[in-house]
Amino acid sequence: MENKLVVNIIHRPELSPEYSKNALGKVEDTQDESLEIFKFQQECAHKNNLRTTIQITYASLFSDVIVKLAKEHHEKYGDEIGLSLLGLPCEEFKEKYKTDDFCIWMFSDEDKKKIIDDVFKLFYDKFGFYPKSTGSYFLDAYTINYIKEKYPSVECAIATCFEEGPKAYHTCNNSWYTFMDGGPWNPWIPSKLNSHCPASSKEDDSGIVAIPHLSRDLLACFDGNGSNFGTHPQNVLRGMIYYNDNGSYEYPYLYNLIDQYHHLGKYNNDFSYNMMFVGPGWLNKKGRWEASYELLAKSYEDGMKYYGYLKRSGKLLDLTMSELAQYYRENHPDYRVGESALWKDILYGSTKEQFWYASPYFRFALDFNQGGAMIDLRPYSARCKQEIGIGHKEVYDASYPYLIQANYRAGYFTHYAGAGLVKSCKVTYHGLTVDLCLTKTMAKFERDGLLIKLTTNPVEITLDNETLKIQSVFMVNEETGEFITERILLNEVKDEVTFTEYFTGAFGTTEYQAPLYNLTLGVDDEEINFTYKGKNVTKNNAKCAYVNIPDINTKVMMYGDNDSLSVLEGIAFSPNYRLSLVKKINKGVVRSCLSLQKVN
Repeated sequence: MENKLVVNIIHRPELSPEYSKNALGKVEDTQDESLEIFKFQQECAHKNNLRTTIQITYASLFSDVIVKLAKEHHEKYGDEIGLSLLGLPCEEFKEKYKTDDFCIWMFSDEDKKKIIDDVFKLFYDKFGFYPKSTGSYFLDAYTINYIKEKYPSVECAIATCFEEGPKAYHTCNNSWYTFMDGGPWNPWIPSKLNSHCPASSKEDDSGIVAIPHLSRDLLACFDGNGSNFGTHPQNVLRGMIYYNDNGSYEYPYLYNLIDQYHHLGKYNNDFSYNMMFVGPGWLNKKGRWEASYELLAKSYEDGMKYYGYLKRSGKLLDLTMSELAQYYRENHPDYRVGESALWKDILYGSTKEQFWYASPYFRFALDFNQGGAMIDLRPYSARCKQEIGIGHKEVYDASYPYLIQANYRAGYFTHYAGAGLVKSCKVTYHGLTVDLCLTKTMAKFERDGLLIKLTTNPVEITLDNETLKIQSVFMVNEETGEFITERILLNEVKDEVTFTEYFTGAFGTTEYQAPLYNLTLGVDDEEINFTYKGKNVTKNNAKCAYVNIPDINTKVMMYGDNDSLSVLEGIAFSPNYRLSLVKKINKGVVRSCLSLQKVN
């Protein structure tokens, strides 16, 4: 397959955008301007020979002008007419449902069904058919399953924002209650049990292909607010990532971001994807983020021109959402195969590099700026039950829980009282110790069938006047779901070097740790209950160290050739646990495996 960048260009006519209404004043002014901006967006795409997916909102279905325009563009340009579950809070909706809520996943299950039936029926009344695509900021498994059962024509849906959780919340004055960390950044087939998780089999397949809400910078987004780092041109302006060249504004970062997504085809069997999803509120005439309307409009035009250039160059496929769903399934016949992204720093131009991976088993990120330390891990194999909205324990927090999240829980660089969440390795020689988190390297990616392999450049550590040359290899066995780590001591040294491969974990969706009393830790047949006392178990030449976390249906296991395996419970001031594998060598390889299983 030739590596062409597949792009979804998605526009939604919003006749009642709340954030614009407050700024513009009269409802009539907002609606008139939104309609004109939608026309402008469509024109920008069509001038560059690009097809779009028009995601009709509930409010827009009451507009004969919008309905007529969508039909015309479908006939003339081949645009797809989809149905968005954004744009609910128009006067008709508020009057009918007696609420100011507008996020479909936050409603009760009964209201979700009523709203979906209402919106889909109105869509059918206006167009004479049901849509092939839908979407929202987030769609939970319950909503997706209901839509697919009741409206089987739907093949594709916008289902989550990549890493929109506490970081986005904090940068919006603690007021943007859309917590949805932990999902994929590329298209995926959602599990019937939890929409964040890629399906593991045909039986687990929800029947749709999901796409993210915006394509974001996987490195900058993890470190900061992703809303500043996306292929939505107005995100780039909000992040102030542009420059003024004598009155002609330029934004090379936007083009580099699109190109980096194109580059991901190298790691994904020549499949690369990008999406741009922009509502009219981002282009209002009063401007936003110190940017004038003229700059907002220019950035949008220039973004479309770049996609148009790629298409003319034979490097881009402009697919509608339902076409993307079919294309994705054709090119992803094996549920076990995950999405890979070896991501470079294009924002600051450093040599910082991270690797992201998502499959039915797990999602994780490795930071080669810290020697390949694992800085994020989500146990997809647990298929944590997803219940969200009014009437459930979780009303707004739809995030998939982490086992490791180095930014929320400190990572390697912590206060005096202990380590934060990270998976790394400590190297000890003559009583002196260095953590590989303190080394910087880069990695090379390889794929051989169902085996993914990342090999780092060797690093040198000097301890007691002895230089140790160490190379790390990280592998994913997609057949078994094992994450395999090799630490290779390349040079032979006189005395033994101790390698301690460790995993410091916890669980949660925000910075705050829930009680850990339900955890059990063990090595082989010896087990302890978590009591915050710093207890540990160590066994020589053991088979497996593990922790059971019933709160999130997860068992974490570490094993491999070892002198000893151990587990350690944290204290109240460091609420975490640690699994460790210790092996002494003069030269050669220390190999360990990490496996995540569903329990309960």
